[in-house]
Amino acid sequence: MTIKTLRHILVACAVVAAAGAAVAQQSGIKRTPLQKIEFPDGYVTVSGLAELPPGGNIGRHTHPGIETGYLLEGEAVMSIDGKPDKHLKAGDSYVIPAGVVHDAKVHGDKGAKVMAVWVVDKTKPLATPAK
Repeated sequence: MTIKTLRHILVACAVVAAAGAAVAQQSGIKRTPLQKIEFPDGYVTVSGLAELPPGGNIGRHTHPGIETGYLLEGEAVMSIDGKPDKHLKAGDSYVIPAGVVHDAKVHGDKGAKVMAVWVVDKTKPLATPAK
């Protein structure tokens, strides 16, 4: 592993960890950073996994760019301000526009696992809690 690759992995870990700290959340959520790329110009593209326990929720928050995701396991209810709640099950995907307040809550008695990608302004935090 090169120093450059190691540095990219460490930066990705820090970005996803900072997002986890920035967003109000229930304990028990596990976040795993996967990749960070400085692309397109002025933006950073970050991918990661989030594992939520039964009854868990992410907490209302926004991103300075788009989020897209895919539910790998379980079921969840995605709440996006201005839209009706959307019930997601394994195999479903979603898109959240930049700056829109949203939340996700596990539905049912099992946990959920989500793979998400954010394309965000690299000069801003990955996530900001919403009121």
